[in-house]
Amino acid sequence: MRKTKQKIHAHPVLIIGAGRGGSALLEMFQGDELVKVVAIADINQDAPGLKLAKKLRIPFYTNTAEALSTCKEHPDCIVFNLTHDDAVTGEVSRIFGDKNAICGIEAKLFWQMVTNLQRVRGELEKSQSQLMAIIRHVMDGIIMINESGGILGFNPAAEKIFGYSQKEVLGKNVNMLMPEPFRSEHDSHIQHYIQTGATGEEGVIGVVSREREAVRKNGQHFPMDLSVSEMPLKEGRYFVGIFRDITERKLAEQKIEHLAHHDYLTGLPNRVFFLGRLQQSVALAKRCNYKVAVLFMDLDGFKNINDTLGHQAGDMLLQEAACRIKKVIRESDTVARLGGDEFTLVLNNVDTRENISRVAKNILAALSEPFAVDDQVCRVGASIGVSVFPDDAQDSCILLTQADEAMYTAKHLGKNTYYFYQDMADDGLSS
Repeated sequence: MRKTKQKIHAHPVLIIGAGRGGSALLEMFQGDELVKVVAIADINQDAPGLKLAKKLRIPFYTNTAEALSTCKEHPDCIVFNLTHDDAVTGEVSRIFGDKNAICGIEAKLFWQMVTNLQRVRGELEKSQSQLMAIIRHVMDGIIMINESGGILGFNPAAEKIFGYSQKEVLGKNVNMLMPEPFRSEHDSHIQHYIQTGATGEEGVIGVVSREREAVRKNGQHFPMDLSVSEMPLKEGRYFVGIFRDITERKLAEQKIEHLAHHDYLTGLPNRVFFLGRLQQSVALAKRCNYKVAVLFMDLDGFKNINDTLGHQAGDMLLQEAACRIKKVIRESDTVARLGGDEFTLVLNNVDTRENISRVAKNILAALSEPFAVDDQVCRVGASIGVSVFPDDAQDSCILLTQADEAMYTAKHLGKNTYYFYQDMADDGLSS
């Protein structure tokens, strides 16, 4: 059987005195289902309370006796006499009885209470308005959830970052904004925190800042910086997350990282990156018992092009040369530009001298093709020196020095060729 909602009886109230106090009292009673203002009276027709009553369509009078007479039909009416007229007080008591009349000091005290309540309410509304303005206009996203993970708040910045409207996410689990495995693990992390107070190694509650990956409405993953605070209230525990999209920052960091380890002109690894890669290759070759070749290469005829056509043409040629070299080596190998027209390579897991020679010949063939630079056809060659781990040395720096020495030997022998460091001893050329 359906239960009917019990109708609440609104108690009738008559306000006498429509000045600041009466106006404030009338305003306070509006929206209160326990009170119904049946009329308000004041001898001053310009009293603010009368103007408010007219706006609210509440009966108002400029004759107190007329107001009292009209309200006789409400025997249980409570009369607030905010005037200092003793005659009015006596008339109110005569018609409605002392129990139904609030006059004199009682009325003044009540008026002061109403005034204070209005002031406090005004301050609260102002504070709330300021807080909501901050939340609406803050650049950071703000999400509020309950202890079950349900989304209770989602500010405009969050809408912009994730691509969801507030209406689309309210009441849904916040894990909808996370990729796996965080999506599946989120609820258990919250429960673990509620039960133990500990966040765990991967937790974010109480952590000032932690990077997390998130998912937009369109499925795009992006990095964000996240801080989560607990907000315990009487009705339950809530959590507020403040976050920002750090995609641009991460891209900038990656760019800086790339520039620190790569040549600005060709995009190839620089000397620092190459030396680290060479050390790794030598260490892996020791464990796996295979050979590594180090190639040191210098372009033949590049200085002449730089001097006659200018540095811009020289830069264009270097860029094209880098592309050609990358095409003839494996992805597991490394080519770097040390500076000027000097390039170095690491060839991993080369079984035989013939394999190294084949790569060197392919590089020479690729570079022997004409270069089109600023509508000019240019030709260069290359001199390549080769050292081999572990045959020539087991230290990466020594290997690079040996390859450099072999490269100069290749130049002295006529250029546009390659030469093995091992052959220097056989030919009586080693230092």
